[in-house]
Amino acid sequence: MYTAAGQPDRDQLVQRFVPLVKRIAYHLMARLPASVQLDDLVQNGMMGLLDAMDRYQEGFGAQFETYATQRVRGAMLDGLRENDWLPRNLRRELRRIEGAINQLEHEHGRAPSERELADALGMSLADYQKTLQDARGHQLVYFEDFAGEGDDDFLERHFTDNKADPANILEDRNLREMLVKAIGQLPDREKMMMALYYEQDLNLREIGEIMEVTESRICQLHSQAIARLRSQVLGELPAVKKRSKEKKLG
Repeated sequence: MYTAAGQPDRDQLVQRFVPLVKRIAYHLMARLPASVQLDDLVQNGMMGLLDAMDRYQEGFGAQFETYATQRVRGAMLDGLRENDWLPRNLRRELRRIEGAINQLEHEHGRAPSERELADALGMSLADYQKTLQDARGHQLVYFEDFAGEGDDDFLERHFTDNKADPANILEDRNLREMLVKAIGQLPDREKMMMALYYEQDLNLREIGEIMEVTESRICQLHSQAIARLRSQVLGELPAVKKRSKEKKLG
């Protein structure tokens, strides 16, 4: 593993530890949604391996493998975070919107309007709609949704816990049934927009032409629909998570 000059042979070291990178990637993939690509994990892991080689100075035996495992795993988790691009301050605003939706739905027994939500949040309608616009790409579920409140290190905690499995939770039939029910309770315009986007596979511009509104307005409706779904579905997530764990233990 060393050159004639006594220096570490980088290419040979990389080849030696590629199986380690792949083993870690496969281990993580078993608990990740299908949308995560193995090649992306391996690529990020290789960057972590190279970084470990640059930093480690005491030889490349068992101790290095332990050190490299930490660096490779960390690089893979950093890559997962980077793909989840929504800024935290905007995510906090969206959680406020979800909370307001939940509260108003319980108070009035129906889906609140945008004006009602803006008033409840102490925002102008324009500012509320701008927040929805900024949240383009808002997802139904994020990794930290499986953690407790304020748990910023959830990815590290989760991937050292062999009992946790977000993929199993997402595939739980009860959760799917709740999602179908929640979609059925969306306001008609948002329900139509979701059907055109997810069932007909139209883009936002095409949906805007059909619904005779701008693409940015469709973007707002999409973000708001996702917020409504999250307010209903994620309120039940702890129970679903518990059932999934019980089923796995049983």
